Amino acid sequence: MVIKYELIKEDPRTKARLGKITTPHGTFETPVFMAVGTQATVKTLVKEDLEAIGSNIILGNTYHLWCQPGNDIVREAGGLHKFTNWDKSILTDSGGFQVFSLAKLRGDIKEEGVTFKNHKNGKSMFLSPEISMKIQNDLGSDIMMCFDECPPYPASYEYMKNSTERTIRWAKRCLESHARKDEQGLFGIIQGGVYPDLRKHCCEELTKLPFDGFSIGGLSVGEPKEMQNEVLDYTTPLLPKDKPRYLMGVGSPGAILDAVERGVDMFDCVLPTRIARHGTAMTHSGRLIIKNKKYERDFTPLDSKCDCYCCKNFTKAYLHHLFKADEMLVYRLLSIHNINYLLRLTEGIRNAIREDRFLEFKEEVYKEYGLNDNDKDF
Repeated sequence: MVIKYELIKEDPRTKARLGKITTPHGTFETPVFMAVGTQATVKTLVKEDLEAIGSNIILGNTYHLWCQPGNDIVREAGGLHKFTNWDKSILTDSGGFQVFSLAKLRGDIKEEGVTFKNHKNGKSMFLSPEISMKIQNDLGSDIMMCFDECPPYPASYEYMKNSTERTIRWAKRCLESHARKDEQGLFGIIQGGVYPDLRKHCCEELTKLPFDGFSIGGLSVGEPKEMQNEVLDYTTPLLPKDKPRYLMGVGSPGAILDAVERGVDMFDCVLPTRIARHGTAMTHSGRLIIKNKKYERDFTPLDSKCDCYCCKNFTKAYLHHLFKADEMLVYRLLSIHNINYLLRLTEGIRNAIREDRFLEFKEEVYKEYGLNDNDKDF
């Protein structure tokens, strides 16, 4: 296995676990939040920003990098690490999520792969398990994702059964076409929708195969929060204890805490940088919208408990001014802050598991945030 996972400790009252992942470019503890660098950059940030807040792994998007600048150019540059000057771990998705959102009709999905239109120029494109593996091999990420079918929500049992079987077949094709097995790890993706027997079947089939870890797919796509938790309740116990578990597309504090409680190790989401560009900060006491007039003369930091560059150096009044003046600096400062918030949250989770107080920590976060389990923003 290229990717090594060490289970350090399990929480005695939940399925939460403290672990350590080693990739060809570094070691980091889990649970971990991974910032998303869709087009080979975490929007508005440079390497030094990410290092200063303790980021050890970031993401790249296979579909977008395939379109621009092209995987061949990234390969010629020496791979994503050299191309971006990032010497720590990188994970790439398969491109599937974007491709399926661009495939206007489900009829575009065939056993061979998916036909869709380029979101920029409208040209017809085709992506298959083999092509996804080739692109990711060229990108040179530490952790690659299998190309799976991303089913719609909701979907009928019959549709989901056929989709899950296709995902299993595609996973085997991904393994067969993975050309750099000694240099890059590959995760299988568990599908099955909200149907326990299909999730179980997918787990049973994929865990027979030599994957470095497993992603839980088909969640965070519009289903109610309680349904996501229910799927995790019966899915994570079916996954190997000696391999990492990754829930894709989750970045709100409450969803992370809920998933950790159910045994998930890895998370990613565009949320912290996306809401930063809309002037929203994630703070210990809840979301803060910096453009609101009440911050015009507020000369206190965004978050008194935050140690990030933004909070140590600037006030709400200054950030309010930057946003109203349409100055780009505010997007960078809020992105630094929001990613730092999630990294500190997962750091707190790890320490709580280490000290057998995860549930107490979760309760503290909820209470401080001023929200509850049913709040959609949490």
